Amino acid sequence: MSARGILIAAPRSGSGKTTVTLGLVAALRRRGVKVRAVKSGPDYIDPAFHAAASGLPGLNLDSFAMSPDLVDALAGEAAQDTDVVIVEASMGLFDGVSGTPGRTGAAADLAARLGLPVVLVIDVSGQSQSAAAVVRGFATHDRQVHIVGVVLNKVASERHRAQASEAIALLGIPVLGSVPRDATMSLPERHLGLVQASEHPALDAHFARLADVAEAHIDIDALVALGRPLGLSNASLVPLAPPGQRIALARDVAFSFAYEHLVAGWRRAGAEIVLFSPLADEAPDEDCDACWLPGGYPELHAGRLANASTFIDGVRRFAQTRPVHGECGGFMVLGASIEDADGVSHPMLGLLSHATSFAKRRLNLGYRRATTLVASPIGPKGTKLRGHEFHYAAVTIAGDDAPLVKLADGQGKEMGQAGSRAGLVSGTFFHVIATE
Repeated sequence: MSARGILIAAPRSGSGKTTVTLGLVAALRRRGVKVRAVKSGPDYIDPAFHAAASGLPGLNLDSFAMSPDLVDALAGEAAQDTDVVIVEASMGLFDGVSGTPGRTGAAADLAARLGLPVVLVIDVSGQSQSAAAVVRGFATHDRQVHIVGVVLNKVASERHRAQASEAIALLGIPVLGSVPRDATMSLPERHLGLVQASEHPALDAHFARLADVAEAHIDIDALVALGRPLGLSNASLVPLAPPGQRIALARDVAFSFAYEHLVAGWRRAGAEIVLFSPLADEAPDEDCDACWLPGGYPELHAGRLANASTFIDGVRRFAQTRPVHGECGGFMVLGASIEDADGVSHPMLGLLSHATSFAKRRLNLGYRRATTLVASPIGPKGTKLRGHEFHYAAVTIAGDDAPLVKLADGQGKEMGQAGSRAGLVSGTFFHVIATE
């Protein structure tokens, strides 16, 4: 039987979706329930917390960047051999890019396509009965999206809870829980969002506390009962063709932003993934035929990376005969140097000629469409890709390398050429999610 699926959403970012999701996942796991957590939209940080809380791999579903068939296939895989699938929305429930209906990137697209009932998390600080008006608006905004319950967050008192709950109950939508105001339940943050799960100083204790809160303040049985069985899929789709048969993949706290669905797709296509840690001064395995440097936080570890001679020499040697590709942070490391937040410049691999700076911060954020200008690890010439950018680093020296892709934003507005390539080395700030 397929797992029950449910979507945890909110009117806006910062409402408490992640806290509620992690509390539910941790509580269900503690009960012995096999629960898979999924993130809607482009995000690396939350899926790592999901994986740590559930004990199962994290996953992203993205209605903009993934074809409908790929969404179906990945959701079907997540539902196999699992009891419950909890999807956490990003931003507000209906927030996405305008364009093709059903492919906006909004979590509401997933709710409609997969038939996921929605539990709305409402931050009721600064309001009480007015929360019912918010719930009414969300419940009637799109008839394909069904709000089946509400969890109140940041409740100040029993009186506060009663006022909000009684008003919402008149709508015929059950209030499934009310979480008290407690700033210590939040996870620590930094410039790209939450601190990574692998860096949290007491993650198990934090999950235990969130599970205790969920058990005490949310009717977990009623919430799960509102879930709907997800359809299983026999499709076995590969989001991006593997760049090689044996892929050396950098992985540590500086290079942690590799999408689970991409790596799993490479394995499904028959590729072998060989992990190595640049921060541990490891080089890519010489028996591999491609090297992939994902994004992460290299600017926080630039000094260590600059002194990792085995890593540096190994990648330079590898690049003489086999392709090396870098995404975002990996792209920065492929360049000549990285300037850290203190303004100190650290030499990098120098396989591409650009230089980047985190001291001169500039936010780049949004969905992207890309078309490759030449064959590379992200596809043959002319490959159409969808993904996103999310970085604060700025290019301080453009370099003289040839561009890698032609880029457009989520609505198709041309952004010019981007990325770099030199010999067998390529890179871009653009994160690939899937081919079109």
